[in-house]
Amino acid sequence: MSDVVQDLGEVKRARYAVAAVFAVHGAVTGSFATRVPWIQDHASVSTGQLGLALAFPAVGASLAMPLAGRISHRFGARTALRGLISLWTLALVLPSVAPNLYTLCLALFVYGATAGMADVAMNALGVEIENRLGRSIMSGLHGMWSAGALVGSAGGTLAAHLGSDARVHHVLAAGVLTVLGLTACRWVLDLRPTEDEVPPPRFALPPKSALLIGAIGFCAVFAEGASLDWSAVYLKDELGTSAGLAAASTTGFMLTMAVARLVGDAVVNRFGAVRTVRAGGVLAVLGGLLVVVADDPAVAMGGFALLGLGIAVVVPLCFAAAGHAGPNPSQAIAGVATITYTSGLVAPSAIGSLAQATSLVVSFGLVTILASGLTVFAGVLRAGERDRPKVSRPSEAVPGPRP
Repeated sequence: MSDVVQDLGEVKRARYAVAAVFAVHGAVTGSFATRVPWIQDHASVSTGQLGLALAFPAVGASLAMPLAGRISHRFGARTALRGLISLWTLALVLPSVAPNLYTLCLALFVYGATAGMADVAMNALGVEIENRLGRSIMSGLHGMWSAGALVGSAGGTLAAHLGSDARVHHVLAAGVLTVLGLTACRWVLDLRPTEDEVPPPRFALPPKSALLIGAIGFCAVFAEGASLDWSAVYLKDELGTSAGLAAASTTGFMLTMAVARLVGDAVVNRFGAVRTVRAGGVLAVLGGLLVVVADDPAVAMGGFALLGLGIAVVVPLCFAAAGHAGPNPSQAIAGVATITYTSGLVAPSAIGSLAQATSLVVSFGLVTILASGLTVFAGVLRAGERDRPKVSRPSEAVPGPRP
């Protein structure tokens, strides 16, 4: 009994440690996003060139994510995460020091590659902790990512308001976040492969299960990317609101997602992943319809808030299902992450292209149609539910093999 309680305590500490790593990862993203205008001016690139450069993080992430499993197998989960999260926090500095388009593209490629590998490593550890605890925690972990992104963006907004040099801002932020990430990694699980375990391939096609799960994630991330990048434009251009009110819609969407993710685990533990995603799909469709038919800013803002609420827990549950459904969690998670990153890359440009040919109203009609896929195809997440151990008391804990 004492060994089980000790193991459970170790797993709980590891949960809080990984949550802190998620927050650090999000803070890097928030710190970068708020200084994009400064980076654009410093690199002397046009809006079109900036759009091209901003595609490189997704390219780098998609190519590098399959390597994360190999790195974790070679060095152990704790050491791998320690190295990858440090590379990611330090990569924050690269875009702000790029003097032209070519170096900016290269910097953003490295920035995305380190982001993707750290993302896979920390999600794989989150799935392992969820398995040992026997209840959903992935939504809360991604909620910590959203909270970290909000803190990072708040710091970036303050730095921009004060007119600070982004190079100075990002060097300071990278230093602080690197220390916080390394400190948190001290308590994550130090998972190591068994002697007869075969190393995962450096590059491999995602398993079929990851493709199906990734399709659900694609729908959610498409709606997320469209709302984040175009909600303010929608309110300003379609409904004639002020720039301040339009920006508030985007902030409200981000806050809704963050809060929903932080409380989402309780809903998932009560109703299960499939029913939660199906209900979320209904809310997202309702939100999309409100956006499409809105002739008042308040209605549209409510629609975007419902969209955020409906899709908030989908990606965390996709990562969890991928990790639970197959024998190689890192490979499956990398496959799902690649699909979702691709969706995040495609969504903003697809919405813009369709809006140019028709209107933003039609574009968000497409978002609403894709959101309905969450309800229709949520059943693919059931495999992860079947494989997850059910543990509700310390005496029933399934601690797993000690590192």
